[in-house]
Amino acid sequence: MDKVTDVDVEKSKPLESVEEAAPNGESPKRKRLRILLINLCIFSLAMWAQMRALFTDVPTGRGLLRSQSWALDAFNVGTGHIPSGEDNLKRRADKSEKLFLSIPNKQSALAASRAYATHPHLAGSIEDFHDALEILDLYQAHFGIHKPVDLPVFSAGSAASRNATLDVHKLNSPSAWVDVYFPVMNTPVNNSLEVLDNNGKAEWTADLTEDGDPGDPDAAKYRDFIPTFHGFSRDGEAEGQLIYANYGTYEDYENILAAGGNLTGKVVLVRYGGVFRGLKVKRAEELGAAGVLIYSDPRDDGSVTVENGYEPYPLGPARNPTSVQRGSVQYISKYPGDPTTPGYPAYENATRTDGENIPKIPSLPISWSNAQRLLEEIEESGQRLMTGKASKKTIKFVNHVDTRVIPIWNVMAAIPGHIKNETVVIGCHRDAWVMGAADPTSGTVSLHEIVRGYGALLRSGWKPLRNIVIASWDAEEYGLIGSTEWAEDFADWITENVVAYLNTDVSSSGSGWNVGASPSLAHLIRKAAQDVPHPNTPGKSLWDARDDEGPFYGPADPDFMATYAESRKRRATDTGISPLGSGSDYTPFLQRLGIASMDEGFGQTSSDAPYHYHSIYDTQRWQELYADPGFGRHVAVAQHLGLVGLRLTDAVILPLNTTQYSFELEDYLTEVESIASSLSLDPDFSGLEKSIVNLQSKSKALDEEKSKTEKRFKKLLRRCQHHSKECRPRLLHDFVRWSLRVLGVEIKETLFEKFLKAAKHVQAVNAKLVAFERGFISEDGIKDREWYRHLAVAPGKWLGYGATTLPSITEALTFDNNVTLAEVESHRVAELIDKLADVLSA
Repeated sequence: MDKVTDVDVEKSKPLESVEEAAPNGESPKRKRLRILLINLCIFSLAMWAQMRALFTDVPTGRGLLRSQSWALDAFNVGTGHIPSGEDNLKRRADKSEKLFLSIPNKQSALAASRAYATHPHLAGSIEDFHDALEILDLYQAHFGIHKPVDLPVFSAGSAASRNATLDVHKLNSPSAWVDVYFPVMNTPVNNSLEVLDNNGKAEWTADLTEDGDPGDPDAAKYRDFIPTFHGFSRDGEAEGQLIYANYGTYEDYENILAAGGNLTGKVVLVRYGGVFRGLKVKRAEELGAAGVLIYSDPRDDGSVTVENGYEPYPLGPARNPTSVQRGSVQYISKYPGDPTTPGYPAYENATRTDGENIPKIPSLPISWSNAQRLLEEIEESGQRLMTGKASKKTIKFVNHVDTRVIPIWNVMAAIPGHIKNETVVIGCHRDAWVMGAADPTSGTVSLHEIVRGYGALLRSGWKPLRNIVIASWDAEEYGLIGSTEWAEDFADWITENVVAYLNTDVSSSGSGWNVGASPSLAHLIRKAAQDVPHPNTPGKSLWDARDDEGPFYGPADPDFMATYAESRKRRATDTGISPLGSGSDYTPFLQRLGIASMDEGFGQTSSDAPYHYHSIYDTQRWQELYADPGFGRHVAVAQHLGLVGLRLTDAVILPLNTTQYSFELEDYLTEVESIASSLSLDPDFSGLEKSIVNLQSKSKALDEEKSKTEKRFKKLLRRCQHHSKECRPRLLHDFVRWSLRVLGVEIKETLFEKFLKAAKHVQAVNAKLVAFERGFISEDGIKDREWYRHLAVAPGKWLGYGATTLPSITEALTFDNNVTLAEVESHRVAELIDKLADVLSA
């Protein structure tokens, strides 16, 4: 018998005592171990992903969800580095505001104005580009921004330009850059104006150049630098009998037609005022006119006229009779911005349209002295001016312009805050028709002082709660081009991130302080104005300056005074702040994207020196003598606009009052009903009325939620500051708690978790507040001008500047005289309001 080996014995064991090997040779025991290890790895990866979501936030580098991490960073929660208590928040705010308000001053403002307002800077000119670089340097100097070797001037649409805005949330320090857009604009070539005799020969030729009186050195120096013309005016000639049409409003033209007048083939003479100049041309074009001449009439200068014994500028405060108001005649109430790229940005390689918002007939701006001579032709016909009768003689004018693609430069700066997805934008345009000491250099000077103030805050160690973007827009004068192109370029980013837009344009051209805004901003604006001192009168506030008048007195044209009184009456809402129409760079933010907006500045009253708007006499000398002697008004606007910006930026709960807005909607509806009644129409607006009442109820509930949310957040903040060790992320401790929750074990929330939840709730409430203005945006827009999408307020279809509330309903009544259409539009508005109410109550 063979010897039995150990191996043989092993082989002879029963099968049930031997584990079956896996096909690949792996034993079941090893397989179970491998599966366990795989599951552990999956579990670990899941845990890592969860912890990364909780404790990693790339933009801040600090941790936690973006809706929570800001609270830790902003208030140093868990560090024990700051004193506790809600009062500390107020102390921090008071300290920041006090420092900011101490920085803008008259000497600095005067120096800045003398630097910017003593040379022409037409949009797209080399002078404009040099000013853009000066503003860039201002940002860099005061915000502590490193100056790169290559200028940060980026072609719009390039990766550099896109990233500069889209990556604001990634910034750890301020940044500044220039975006270059490429709109179509025009510049003057030559022009002429003649009265022809019966043989077609010129018997009178106008001098279309402002005289450039040497009494104003800058006006004399740049007399011929930028000839008189209209932005976007049609190149060509017009010849025909002259007909006078007052202000050239829609109603004025209707009155001429009613009187038997015929504008076909006529040259129309109208005066500035009443409506935007482009609409004067638009209606004349629709009625078959050959061309339009627009002049500035001393009847609209209030008390300060030669007839009242005042010398003309520069000898005295009255209007210089040769001054001419340049300006755009773009049909801005159809859409603003580059005419050839409606709704999308004007990149250098953009596909372009012919432009649907520019005139097809020529126009020229002329002086009062030239208008007087032309009016003689109508008066010699033995006709009163508004009879619709034309002159016997023929008028001929030539307007040759060069229309082409011209680069423009928006100068941007960003100050990063703790909350990365909430941004306040502050802007003012930079370009001028000539020197523009008032328009817009006074606004640029106020922006200059805001930059200095925010720079001082940054140097003190301040970091805003929210991001701030500051913009020096270009080509506003041609039709809000710079701001509109940027808003169209970054529409999605703006909609997702911008909580408010604050604007100034002409911060000083007279004695009366004017402000318009979204109703949700009204209380914030008023409180801030009451906290800013009056520019000239101790013991008063900026709010009191709304009623200020100029230093000159005398009788004024009755029609002018009636219009002036009506304009002051329109602002007499419950808050004293009127709604916004159009006319400056807030337009694309408010009217297209639904961003709560404001605009402010000091303007001319009936007893101020006439403002030489868009003339060579809008100079530094005129500004120092008449608009703002001492430059206190420039400073007051800077202090107020900057203070509103600070309070929007640093408030835990955004200071937006949706309830005020919802009740003003009721006033808007009452106005529409009044219009309908005046037209003997009886539409049914009961559905809209119910929607507004429901919105008011939901907004009041949101007010309560705001209050409770803020109180809870501040209460937990106090506790966290008292118990800093309990309010910081602890990886192992939080992992164990997370693991137990995964296993279904109920665990009481820690103080840290309660604070994070409160921070998240703060952002949820703020999102509702921001959504309120967005709620009035209709993707379908307003009938016949779909670029405008805000159904609560828009520039009037035949006003241009002025605001029309509930515009789609109002225009269905006033222009279409259509009850059915008005009811359809009211249903559209009601649907938006119902959706908005749902958002507020979510």
